[in-house]
Amino acid sequence: MSPRSTRVPRDAVHHPLFARFYARFSVSADTKGGIGAFRTELLTGLSGRVIEIGAGNGLNFAHYPGAVSEVVAIEPERHLRRLATDAALRADVPVDVVPGAAEALPVKSEAFDAAVASLVLCTVRDVPRALAELHRVLRPGGELRFFEHGSAPSPGMARAQRVLDRTVWPLLFGGCHTARGPLAAIEAAGFAPVTYRSFTVPEQGPRLPSSYCVLGTARRV
Repeated sequence: MSPRSTRVPRDAVHHPLFARFYARFSVSADTKGGIGAFRTELLTGLSGRVIEIGAGNGLNFAHYPGAVSEVVAIEPERHLRRLATDAALRADVPVDVVPGAAEALPVKSEAFDAAVASLVLCTVRDVPRALAELHRVLRPGGELRFFEHGSAPSPGMARAQRVLDRTVWPLLFGGCHTARGPLAAIEAAGFAPVTYRSFTVPEQGPRLPSSYCVLGTARRV
């Protein structure tokens, strides 16, 4: 296979309408829906070089602690990448926003102390390949921090999620799938979970197909 055939397009993801919706909704969810507190919990204690996949509009950047020496933020969608670049200028740590896809990260192997996957594994086209790439670019013993939503524990909602994933949900929400199992996928990729917790968003009120979340740390073994 030639190098040209393995190259990832500059805009590997193109969801212009959803990107604009997400840019507005995510800011409101951070402030009014409490997502910002989960971002802080996700990133607390990180240090050294960090790679973040699916950085979106860069809402994580303000939550990185000062011990982080550099963040390489991968974002494939053009509109969100522009917003992330603006957010990087306001961050307290150095952030380099880079085009690319999670399944083919444009960085060297074993180059990072930590990796961050935040509300992104639901949308990547190939979850095992994306996690294999994170495993590749982390140094031995490096941390994977994850905050993802996935399959519901109740059979009824889990069935509804599978139906939605086969029909309208990915079309309406930028390729998002609600029934994926992020924790199982992370373990299958060669990461050892260190700690994690499951919860719903919102914690009170009606349950949505995307409400069932897990947040934690795994380590490359």
